[in-house]
Amino acid sequence: MSIFLSYVFLGLSLAAPIGPINAAQLDKGIKNGFFHAWLVGLGAMTADAIYMGAVYLGVVHFLEIPFMKAFLWCFGFFVLVYTGVETLTSAGKVVSSYRTKDESKIKSFMSGFLMSLSNPLTILFWLGIYGSILAKTAAEYDKAHVILYSGAIFTGLLLWDITMAAVASSFRRFLTGKILALISILSGLSLIGFGIYFGIQAYKLLF
Repeated sequence: MSIFLSYVFLGLSLAAPIGPINAAQLDKGIKNGFFHAWLVGLGAMTADAIYMGAVYLGVVHFLEIPFMKAFLWCFGFFVLVYTGVETLTSAGKVVSSYRTKDESKIKSFMSGFLMSLSNPLTILFWLGIYGSILAKTAAEYDKAHVILYSGAIFTGLLLWDITMAAVASSFRRFLTGKILALISILSGLSLIGFGIYFGIQAYKLLF
Protein backbone atom coordinates (compact mmCIF):
# COMPACT_ATOMS: atom_id res chain seq x y z
CA MET A 1 0.00 0.00 0.00
CA SER A 2 2.83 2.41 0.84
CA ILE A 3 4.35 1.84 -2.62
CA PHE A 4 0.93 2.43 -4.25
CA LEU A 5 0.49 5.69 -2.29
CA SER A 6 3.98 6.83 -3.27
CA TYR A 7 2.97 6.46 -6.93
CA VAL A 8 -0.25 8.40 -6.26
CA PHE A 9 1.90 11.15 -4.70
CA LEU A 10 4.14 11.05 -7.79
CA GLY A 11 1.08 11.66 -9.96
CA LEU A 12 0.08 14.62 -7.76
CA SER A 13 3.63 16.03 -7.93
CA LEU A 14 3.65 15.79 -11.71
CA ALA A 15 0.32 17.59 -12.10
CA ALA A 16 0.90 20.29 -9.48
CA PRO A 17 3.49 22.61 -11.15
CA ILE A 18 1.75 25.57 -12.77
CA GLY A 19 1.69 25.01 -16.51
CA PRO A 20 -0.61 25.44 -19.52
CA ILE A 21 -3.18 22.90 -18.30
CA ASN A 22 -3.52 24.47 -14.84
CA ALA A 23 -3.79 27.94 -16.40
CA ALA A 24 -6.50 26.72 -18.78
CA GLN A 25 -8.37 24.96 -15.95
CA LEU A 26 -8.34 28.13 -13.88
CA ASP A 27 -9.71 30.13 -16.80
CA LYS A 28 -12.44 27.58 -17.65
CA GLY A 29 -13.47 27.22 -14.00
CA ILE A 30 -13.90 30.96 -13.63
CA LYS A 31 -15.86 31.33 -16.87
CA ASN A 32 -17.90 28.13 -16.98
CA GLY A 33 -17.73 26.41 -13.60
CA PHE A 34 -16.46 23.15 -12.13
CA PHE A 35 -17.52 20.69 -14.84
CA HIS A 36 -15.80 22.54 -17.69
CA ALA A 37 -12.58 22.93 -15.67
CA TRP A 38 -12.69 19.21 -14.83
CA LEU A 39 -13.17 18.37 -18.53
CA VAL A 40 -10.02 20.32 -19.45
CA GLY A 41 -8.08 18.18 -16.98
CA LEU A 42 -9.82 15.02 -18.20
CA GLY A 43 -8.82 15.86 -21.78
CA ALA A 44 -5.22 16.32 -20.65
CA MET A 45 -5.32 12.98 -18.83
CA THR A 46 -6.60 11.28 -21.99
CA ALA A 47 -3.54 12.59 -23.85
CA ASP A 48 -1.39 11.38 -20.94
CA ALA A 49 -2.92 7.92 -21.29
CA ILE A 50 -2.02 7.86 -24.99
CA TYR A 51 1.61 8.74 -24.21
CA MET A 52 1.71 6.24 -21.36
CA GLY A 53 0.51 3.55 -23.77
CA ALA A 54 3.04 4.68 -26.38
CA VAL A 55 5.90 4.40 -23.90
CA TYR A 56 4.60 1.00 -22.77
CA LEU A 57 4.56 -0.18 -26.40
CA GLY A 58 8.05 1.19 -27.04
CA VAL A 59 7.35 4.10 -29.39
CA VAL A 60 10.04 6.12 -27.57
CA HIS A 61 12.63 5.90 -30.34
CA PHE A 62 10.30 7.34 -32.98
CA LEU A 63 9.62 10.46 -30.90
CA GLU A 64 13.35 11.01 -30.31
CA ILE A 65 13.96 11.79 -34.03
CA PRO A 66 15.00 15.51 -34.31
CA PHE A 67 12.37 16.23 -37.00
CA MET A 68 9.61 14.83 -34.77
CA LYS A 69 10.87 16.87 -31.81
CA ALA A 70 10.83 20.05 -33.91
CA PHE A 71 7.33 19.24 -35.20
CA LEU A 72 6.06 18.69 -31.64
CA TRP A 73 7.57 21.99 -30.40
CA CYS A 74 5.94 23.83 -33.37
CA PHE A 75 2.58 22.13 -32.78
CA GLY A 76 2.72 23.09 -29.10
CA PHE A 77 3.58 26.68 -30.04
CA PHE A 78 0.53 27.07 -32.31
CA VAL A 79 -1.94 25.36 -29.95
CA LEU A 80 -0.87 27.36 -26.87
CA VAL A 81 -0.61 30.75 -28.59
CA TYR A 82 -4.03 30.24 -30.22
CA THR A 83 -5.60 29.21 -26.89
CA GLY A 84 -3.89 32.11 -25.10
CA VAL A 85 -5.10 34.69 -27.64
CA GLU A 86 -8.64 33.24 -27.47
CA THR A 87 -8.51 33.52 -23.66
CA LEU A 88 -7.36 37.16 -23.85
CA THR A 89 -10.05 38.16 -26.36
CA SER A 90 -12.80 36.63 -24.20
CA ALA A 91 -11.43 38.04 -20.91
CA GLY A 92 -13.68 41.11 -21.09
CA LYS A 93 -16.75 38.92 -21.43
CA VAL A 94 -16.30 37.31 -18.00
CA VAL A 95 -19.25 38.25 -15.79
CA SER A 96 -19.21 37.39 -12.10
CA SER A 97 -22.98 37.08 -11.62
CA TYR A 98 -23.53 34.12 -13.95
CA ARG A 99 -21.64 31.43 -15.82
CA THR A 100 -21.36 31.67 -19.58
CA LYS A 101 -23.42 29.03 -21.36
CA ASP A 102 -22.03 29.21 -24.91
CA GLU A 103 -18.97 27.02 -24.28
CA SER A 104 -19.50 23.41 -25.31
CA LYS A 105 -18.32 20.55 -23.11
CA ILE A 106 -16.55 18.94 -26.08
CA LYS A 107 -14.55 22.15 -26.64
CA SER A 108 -13.42 22.19 -22.99
CA PHE A 109 -12.35 18.54 -23.22
CA MET A 110 -10.58 19.02 -26.58
CA SER A 111 -8.70 22.13 -25.41
CA GLY A 112 -7.16 20.14 -22.53
CA PHE A 113 -6.54 17.14 -24.79
CA LEU A 114 -4.80 19.15 -27.54
CA MET A 115 -2.78 21.22 -25.06
CA SER A 116 -1.43 18.13 -23.34
CA LEU A 117 -0.99 16.19 -26.59
CA SER A 118 1.00 19.05 -28.16
CA ASN A 119 3.01 19.90 -25.04
CA PRO A 120 6.62 18.70 -25.59
CA LEU A 121 7.23 18.93 -21.83
CA THR A 122 4.45 16.37 -21.32
CA ILE A 123 6.02 14.18 -23.98
CA LEU A 124 9.47 14.51 -22.43
CA PHE A 125 8.01 13.56 -19.04
CA TRP A 126 6.34 10.40 -20.32
CA LEU A 127 9.43 9.42 -22.30
CA GLY A 128 11.86 10.31 -19.54
CA ILE A 129 10.36 9.98 -16.07
CA TYR A 130 7.63 7.43 -16.81
CA GLY A 131 9.94 5.50 -19.13
CA SER A 132 12.48 5.07 -16.34
CA ILE A 133 9.76 4.26 -13.76
CA LEU A 134 8.34 1.66 -16.15
CA ALA A 135 11.76 0.07 -16.67
CA LYS A 136 12.41 -0.04 -12.90
CA THR A 137 8.95 -1.41 -12.05
CA ALA A 138 9.04 -4.01 -14.84
CA ALA A 139 12.43 -5.20 -13.60
CA GLU A 140 11.18 -5.68 -10.02
CA TYR A 141 7.51 -6.67 -10.41
CA ASP A 142 5.19 -8.55 -12.76
CA LYS A 143 2.89 -7.01 -15.39
CA ALA A 144 -0.06 -6.74 -12.97
CA HIS A 145 2.01 -4.54 -10.63
CA VAL A 146 3.17 -2.37 -13.56
CA ILE A 147 -0.49 -1.73 -14.49
CA LEU A 148 -1.42 -1.16 -10.82
CA TYR A 149 1.33 1.42 -10.23
CA SER A 150 0.61 3.14 -13.55
CA GLY A 151 -3.00 3.38 -12.36
CA ALA A 152 -1.74 4.91 -9.09
CA ILE A 153 0.02 7.67 -11.05
CA PHE A 154 -3.25 8.34 -12.86
CA THR A 155 -5.13 8.44 -9.53
CA GLY A 156 -2.80 11.24 -8.45
CA LEU A 157 -3.42 13.11 -11.73
CA LEU A 158 -7.20 12.71 -11.30
CA LEU A 159 -7.11 13.99 -7.69
CA TRP A 160 -5.22 17.10 -8.81
CA ASP A 161 -7.65 17.60 -11.71
CA ILE A 162 -10.67 17.57 -9.35
CA THR A 163 -8.88 19.85 -6.85
CA MET A 164 -7.97 22.42 -9.54
CA ALA A 165 -11.50 22.37 -10.97
CA ALA A 166 -13.01 22.91 -7.49
CA VAL A 167 -10.61 25.75 -6.65
CA ALA A 168 -11.11 27.46 -10.03
CA SER A 169 -14.92 27.29 -9.91
CA SER A 170 -14.96 28.44 -6.25
CA PHE A 171 -12.97 31.58 -7.14
CA ARG A 172 -15.91 32.84 -9.17
CA ARG A 173 -18.19 33.21 -6.17
CA PHE A 174 -15.86 35.54 -4.28
CA LEU A 175 -14.26 37.68 -7.00
CA THR A 176 -15.56 40.75 -8.79
CA GLY A 177 -15.91 40.98 -12.57
CA LYS A 178 -12.74 43.09 -12.93
CA ILE A 179 -10.62 40.65 -10.91
CA LEU A 180 -12.06 37.70 -12.86
CA ALA A 181 -11.14 39.44 -16.11
CA LEU A 182 -7.63 40.15 -14.79
CA ILE A 183 -7.12 36.48 -13.85
CA SER A 184 -8.35 35.49 -17.30
CA ILE A 185 -5.85 37.91 -18.91
CA LEU A 186 -2.98 36.55 -16.78
CA SER A 187 -4.05 33.02 -17.69
CA GLY A 188 -4.03 33.91 -21.40
CA LEU A 189 -0.62 35.60 -21.14
CA SER A 190 0.84 32.56 -19.37
CA LEU A 191 -0.43 30.28 -22.16
CA ILE A 192 1.11 32.58 -24.79
CA GLY A 193 4.34 32.64 -22.75
CA PHE A 194 4.54 28.85 -22.74
CA GLY A 195 3.76 28.86 -26.47
CA ILE A 196 6.58 31.31 -27.21
CA TYR A 197 8.97 29.14 -25.19
CA PHE A 198 7.97 26.13 -27.31
CA GLY A 199 8.45 28.22 -30.47
CA ILE A 200 11.98 29.18 -29.39
CA GLN A 201 12.82 25.51 -28.76
CA ALA A 202 11.51 24.61 -32.25
CA TYR A 203 13.61 27.41 -33.79
CA LYS A 204 16.74 26.15 -32.00
CA LEU A 205 16.15 22.63 -33.30
CA LEU A 206 15.46 23.73 -36.88
CA PHE A 207 18.18 26.37 -37.15
